Amino acid sequence: MSYFDAASSAPLHPVARQALLASLDEGWADPARLYREGRRAGMLLDAAREAAAEAVGCRPDELVFTSSGTRAVHSAVSGALSGRRRVGRHLVLSAVEHSSVLHAAAALEADGGSFTEVPVERTGAVDPSEFGRALRADTALACLQSANHEVGTEQPVARVAELCATAGVPLLVDAAQSLGWGAVPGGWSLLTASAHKWGGPAGVGLLAVRKGVRFAPQGPADERESGRAPGFENIPAIVAAAASLRAVRAEAEAEAARLRALVDRVRAEVPRLVPDVEVVGDPARRLPHLVTFSCLYVDGETLLHELDRADFSVSSGSSCTSSTLTPSHVLKAMGVLTEGNVRVSLPAGTTGAEVDRFLEVLPGVVAEVRERLGAPAAAAPSPAPRASLVVDSLGRRCPIPVIELAKVIGEVPVGSTVTVLADDEAARLDIPAWCEMREQEYVGEEPADRGTAYVVRRLT
Repeated sequence: MSYFDAASSAPLHPVARQALLASLDEGWADPARLYREGRRAGMLLDAAREAAAEAVGCRPDELVFTSSGTRAVHSAVSGALSGRRRVGRHLVLSAVEHSSVLHAAAALEADGGSFTEVPVERTGAVDPSEFGRALRADTALACLQSANHEVGTEQPVARVAELCATAGVPLLVDAAQSLGWGAVPGGWSLLTASAHKWGGPAGVGLLAVRKGVRFAPQGPADERESGRAPGFENIPAIVAAAASLRAVRAEAEAEAARLRALVDRVRAEVPRLVPDVEVVGDPARRLPHLVTFSCLYVDGETLLHELDRADFSVSSGSSCTSSTLTPSHVLKAMGVLTEGNVRVSLPAGTTGAEVDRFLEVLPGVVAEVRERLGAPAAAAPSPAPRASLVVDSLGRRCPIPVIELAKVIGEVPVGSTVTVLADDEAARLDIPAWCEMREQEYVGEEPADRGTAYVVRRLT
């Protein structure tokens, strides 16, 4: 079995396991107590805080441990907004932030505040100038992840931090995906991360707040973790998180070079081996272990199940893998193909043989899924042209509307149109993406009695 979903949760690092087991016997007492057992637990907690702060690049008294990365994000957003409530209640964030940031923004809006989503380029990166223009006099906080969790694109954090500093706006950086690979560039005001992303135990998050940042923790007051993370600290897990962070950072340079070479192989070989594939994300400014691609005419959920049957665990941002039936907000913001989306994120220790076997298995799996869905063959002959036509795909989920479009585009003369009727939200993204990949013209949307009418003009 090959586990290729480290971006969701990395396997427990051996150092984390060792530290966790060792601290179970020493870190069970209340670290706030003055007796021997409490002092011993307190020493373990202090040492873990110092090690984590060194990796983050902040002072130990600026860092607290939370129950998760999501809790760290929510605490950071609510605390910073409350601390700067006299400035205003406006939040700026990129359109590809983690859902924890999007949920915090929605909660702010529901409570009478407002937020601005900064669009991203097709690579998934924000334009710093665009981000800077979104900052207003009443902006209390800005949020920008260090690297994207779905496509691996690194964000221009340093440049955005400069713009935020000039505007007097604190910048919160979600470093969950990147902290194990290296420190985030300076200039940030708040930073969050999650231990299970780098091989630490689940249930440990980090929240760093620079001295001088106005911050007012929300909720009932608590004596733990400077009042920013209430509840009894899970000292064994915290110790394991800090120990594993130090260990992965020591290995990061060599492992990053090795995994980047494997990912480069995937990026190059998948489009060669599998027809009609779009590799997404920035080809250079990206995390070393992650690659994402989308396959035309493929049901993402079925593809993941078939890869699992072939002993490969991968993830997806496709709408077909979500009970919400809506496309990934990241892929949507990038304007790339969402159907048949596969995210491969390699954990430390992945071998070249595993990647080679994945590349051997993938073409057959994709072909089988496409055949099952009735997708057009790559070299299928086109029928005799006929007048412009309408394809009714109402009530059918992705990728069926695109498959039906591909089947009939050759039946209309060059210059004529095909209108696809669809009510699946993914069609709004995938039909234009198909047009770009197949060099056809996407005319746009038209009103329809049910769903939406998507008009495509044949160019070739």
